[in-house]
Amino acid sequence: MPRKLDPEDSPLRLYVLDFGLIKVHGGNLIIAICGYLIETRLGHRILVDTGFPAKYAIDATKASAEDRLAEFGEVRDLTAEHLPSAQLGKIGLRPDNVDCLIISHTHIDHVGGIADFPDATLLIGAAERALPKPLYWGAVQPMDWPDVETTTVSGDQELCNGFRILSTPGHSPGHLSVLVTLPKTGPVLLTADAISRPSEVDERFASSGDPELAIKSADRILRIATELGAFVIYGHSPEQWPQLRKAPQFYD
Repeated sequence: MPRKLDPEDSPLRLYVLDFGLIKVHGGNLIIAICGYLIETRLGHRILVDTGFPAKYAIDATKASAEDRLAEFGEVRDLTAEHLPSAQLGKIGLRPDNVDCLIISHTHIDHVGGIADFPDATLLIGAAERALPKPLYWGAVQPMDWPDVETTTVSGDQELCNGFRILSTPGHSPGHLSVLVTLPKTGPVLLTADAISRPSEVDERFASSGDPELAIKSADRILRIATELGAFVIYGHSPEQWPQLRKAPQFYD
């Protein structure tokens, strides 16, 4: 059975995982696909998101054709080294070392490895899990929900001391963001696609599933970040990505 977080536990380290690059059509943006591994004081490991499906590391052209991804963008750098197992390996971990998998939302660049952690508890937004299938990409929905222990979140939830799940719907129905407080760095807000990049705030989230709701969610978590003086890590910021520490480096 997956190990549970102790309410008295707390975050110790945050690793940023590099799941590859994709060029987005329209704005000519080249964005990073990232995930996170959070280690706690009592030795628990929580993975946030899983990047693209593994088939993209085998043949990105074929996989893009199957998923009609060309309608959105072009995978630029996605090899076996960008898969969760390899990224975890950079910090001496295996997939079966993960105790909990948090899926911020179920678009293709976040949900690709959702079934690859059968020993981990899946934590996901209730509105997202209520969908017949993961959103994946447009009308393409080839994935089923994995048969694993699942915890759904319908509002904000404290997992343990200094580890808070924030309900941030708008980009998708059950989108989640994560707020952790580290011993030295202090509060860190992982927005995921609730705010993929700072400029999205000025664009008013026009490409979101529900722009009005996305604006409310973004305003709320930015207000929280300001109040706490949090370090904000955006979901896909081209400007911020080169500046972030990547695994095996970490924030503590």
